[in-house]
Amino acid sequence: MTHTLSATAELDRTNFYIDGRWATPKGAESYQVNEAATEEPLGTAALGTVEDVDTAVRSARAALDDGPWSTTSAAERAATMRRFGDALAKRIDSTSRLVSRENGMPITMSTAFNGTAPVGLMHMYADIIENYPLEEIRQSLSGATIVSRKPVGVVGAITPWNYPQAIAVFKIAPALAAGCTVVLKPSPETALDAYVFAEAAEEAGLPAGVLNIVPAGRDASWSLVQHELVDKIAFTGSTAVGRLIGAECGRLVRPCTLELGGKSASIVLDDADLTTFVTGLAGASFMNNSQTCTTQSRILAPRSRYEEVVDAVRDFARGLTVGNPLDPAVTCGPMATRAQKERVLGYIETAKGTDARLVTGGGTPRGLDRGWFVEPTVFADVNNRDRLAQEEVFGPVIAVIPYDGDDDAVRIANDSQYGLAGSVWTSDEDRGIAVARRIRTGTIGVNYYDIDLGSPFGGMKDSGIGRELGPEAISHYLEYQSIYASAHQLPGAQ
Repeated sequence: MTHTLSATAELDRTNFYIDGRWATPKGAESYQVNEAATEEPLGTAALGTVEDVDTAVRSARAALDDGPWSTTSAAERAATMRRFGDALAKRIDSTSRLVSRENGMPITMSTAFNGTAPVGLMHMYADIIENYPLEEIRQSLSGATIVSRKPVGVVGAITPWNYPQAIAVFKIAPALAAGCTVVLKPSPETALDAYVFAEAAEEAGLPAGVLNIVPAGRDASWSLVQHELVDKIAFTGSTAVGRLIGAECGRLVRPCTLELGGKSASIVLDDADLTTFVTGLAGASFMNNSQTCTTQSRILAPRSRYEEVVDAVRDFARGLTVGNPLDPAVTCGPMATRAQKERVLGYIETAKGTDARLVTGGGTPRGLDRGWFVEPTVFADVNNRDRLAQEEVFGPVIAVIPYDGDDDAVRIANDSQYGLAGSVWTSDEDRGIAVARRIRTGTIGVNYYDIDLGSPFGGMKDSGIGRELGPEAISHYLEYQSIYASAHQLPGAQ
C-alpha cells in the first residue's frame, strides 16, 4: 500500500543504500511512519521492489566474490568495524530519540539498546575476529588436513521493529567479522532509523556492496529469502513467519538463524525475596513496554504466597509512569503501531471473558487519547491453557498463575510451545539454578533477567533455531573447508 508523504521531509528516506551509494527506487511504494506517542506523521520510507532487492543482493555478491571485502584479513575487517562502531557512537543521541519516536521505547532504554549496545557489539566482534582461529592444521592418517573456516557468503538480514538497531547489529557485526556481505531488510515501521547504518558505513569507509539497506513489504522481502545468490538468512520476528522462512530455507538447503517468539515464565519460589523480585520486574516482564520477545508475561506464584505476589505485581504495574517515551521519567511508552495497540487490547478483552481476575489496567490510560497507549494490565487466576498464557501478546499484559510445589512450577513453565527466556526468584541461588536447569528455554535468569551480550542468545522449541551474541554467533556465519595435504607440503598455520 502506498501512503501519503509526511510533512517532516527531513526524516523522509526516499532512496535505498545499495553498492555504497544512494539508489533511486524502481517502484513508487512507500510507508508512512507515524510517531507512536502522538500518531503524527514522522517520516516516509520508500519500500523496495523485487528488482530493488535483486540489485542489492547482486551488489553484495560482487563485493563478496570480486570486491575488496573478499581479500581482507581478519585484522583489516576488525579495523573497519571499529571505525563503523565509532561512527555509530557519534549518532547515539539522535538515533535513540528517533527509535523512541518510531516505536515508543522509553528514551533511557533506547539509549542503551539502540545507541550504546550497537557500538559495543561492533567493537566486541572486531576484537573477537582478530583472535578467532580461522585456520588450523590437524594431523591425519594420510598426512595432515588444513581446516579452514570461510565466510558463509551473502547474508539476508531481516529485522523487526521492537529493537531495530540492536537486533540489526546482532546480525551485521558477526557477519562482517566473518567476512560475509549483508543485505539488511528492516521493518517498515522502523525503516527511518535503519539508514543510520548507511551513514555510518559511508563515514567508516565500508567498501561498496558490503552492507546494503532496502526496506520492503511482504513480496520483496520474500524474494530476499528465495534469492539464488543469498547464502544464509538471519531473521528475527514472529514464529509464524519464521516457520515459512525455515521451510523455504530447508527446501533451498540454505542455513538460517531464526530468533522467534516467546511466552516465558517467571517462577517465584516460596522462599523468594519479593523486594528483589519487584526490582527485577522492569527488566523481566515490562521491558520496552513489554514489546520484547523475552517478556516473562507468565508469573508463576506458589499458592502459599499467591495473593502476596499478585499484589506486588499489581502495585508495580500501577507504579509505572505511562507517557511520551522521550520524557526520561516515563517507564512505559505506547505500542509501536495502531495495529499493535488493537492486538493487545484484543487479548485483554478475550481474557476478560475467562475465569481470570482483572487486577489492574485493562484498557487505555486516561488522559492519553492520542498515541497508541495501553494500560499496564495484570490478570490473576489465569489458567495456563488460556490464550493469555499460551500466546505472545507483545504488550504490557501479565498473567499470574498459581502452582503447587517446584515440580508443578516446572511443569507449567515447560507447558508452552515456546522456550526463549525465563527467570527464577529465590533466596537460595543453588536451588534457583537447579530449577532453572529444568526449564526448556534458551536463556533464564536467577533473581534477575538481563541479556548478556557476551553469551549465546536464542530459543528452544518454537522460539527459534541457532544462536546470536557471544563468540558463538560468528560460527553461524562461517563454513568449514578441509584441505587434505601431505605433511611436507603444508604451509604454516595462518
